Formats: sequence, structure tokens, C-alpha cells
Amino acid sequence: MIKRLKAFWRLVRRLSGDDAYEQYLAHFAAHHDAVDELPLSKEAFFKQWQNNKWTGIKRCC
Repeated sequence: MIKRLKAFWRLVRRLSGDDAYEQYLAHFAAHHDAVDELPLSKEAFFKQWQNNKWTGIKRCC
């Protein structure tokens, strides 16, 4: 039962975007050279995420 609740909670976090920063950090660690570049802070990441989400035309027609 506990495993199902944890899996459900991970799904809810993924769908809502609540785990976006953790996903970003995992991607950064796997694909970027940490010596030359540091990951964004949580505040900077969400500011960039919101700018990307709300800037520009976001419709099909």
C-alpha cells in the first residue's frame, strides 16, 4: 500500500511540475560538465521556467 501511495505521489508531482527542479538537477548532473558550469539556483530556475512558459504566443491558431 505504501509503495502505491509513493508511486501515486511521484506521478502527481511529475504531472504538476512540482519535481521540475529535481529533474533539472538530475539532467544537469548527467549531461553537463560541473567544473565549467554551475546549475541554476532554485529561484533562477523557476524564474526562467515561468518566463519560458508565459513569454510568446502559446496557441495553435
